[in-house]
Amino acid sequence: MHDETSLWRESGLRLSGFGHYYPRLLVENESADDPAGNAVDEAVIGRLDVRSRHVADEEETPAYMGVRAARAALDQAGVAPGEIDLVVFSNWTDRQFVPEWAPHTAHLLGAERALAFDVCGACTGFVHGVQTAAAYFGTHTDWRHALVVSSERFSRRVRPGSKGELIVGDAAGAAVLSRGAEPDAGLWDSLLISDGSGRETVTVYPPNGWIKSSRELVSIAADSHADLAARMLARSGAKMEEIDWVVPHPGTGQLHTAVRERLSIPQERFVTNYETRANTGSASVPIVLSEMALDGRLKPGDLCYTPTVGSGWYYGGLLFRV
Repeated sequence: MHDETSLWRESGLRLSGFGHYYPRLLVENESADDPAGNAVDEAVIGRLDVRSRHVADEEETPAYMGVRAARAALDQAGVAPGEIDLVVFSNWTDRQFVPEWAPHTAHLLGAERALAFDVCGACTGFVHGVQTAAAYFGTHTDWRHALVVSSERFSRRVRPGSKGELIVGDAAGAAVLSRGAEPDAGLWDSLLISDGSGRETVTVYPPNGWIKSSRELVSIAADSHADLAARMLARSGAKMEEIDWVVPHPGTGQLHTAVRERLSIPQERFVTNYETRANTGSASVPIVLSEMALDGRLKPGDLCYTPTVGSGWYYGGLLFRV
């Protein structure tokens, strides 16, 4: 975690395909309705920047959504389910004891020979999943393809009627990690940092399981983003102005503004779908990458940085060239 050089620059690993799935129900937020909320809402959320969000029905479980995102990613990568060696599944909104979601997802997908397991890390789960998959490639030299799936039903983790309910949504995103990157392309680096002193920054406790944020969330998260960027840029030798796309986990509109200003990132290179999809937890980064790949914004040679923060306290990111 504290190495001063990029982890994967010489690994030959690349993100070869992306996919996403949005639940059938699209909920529109009234544009004129910006509820004041409480003091914490004002500090953390600020203005209601979300226009629409998706809410999963009972059939749209994390596995159901994850399979559909995974199929799209596999199609884009040109990889068959039977070629997958590993499935890593991130989810925090539907955590359960057993069984885990990953083996069920792999079975439904037809990836019968893949090792499959879950990871968490809250909203950093996609970074956690990619880093874990990359590490497995180092010990399984015959493996060719891994699938990272992030599937969340965030709508179930907010108090009904709260302002928080209006800024979270459900979705699944997926990415295929494959061997065979061209020189200087593919996955350059990943970094995941934990800081237990910040464990009360964001909490979800029984009996209701509703998310609760500290008033200091935005400042803590902005500090984490600054530390992460400093470390990852130093490790890779890259400069922020050389990065084509910054694709962050979108916590809130307040946080976006704080991070852009803190790191001097031009708005046109700072990409989220927060306004139309809301905060979708660990799925937020891969669904944006999938949308960008589909509409042609994500082009070969582009350098991408995906910073995230999450309850734990965790913060981490990926740096890769398409």
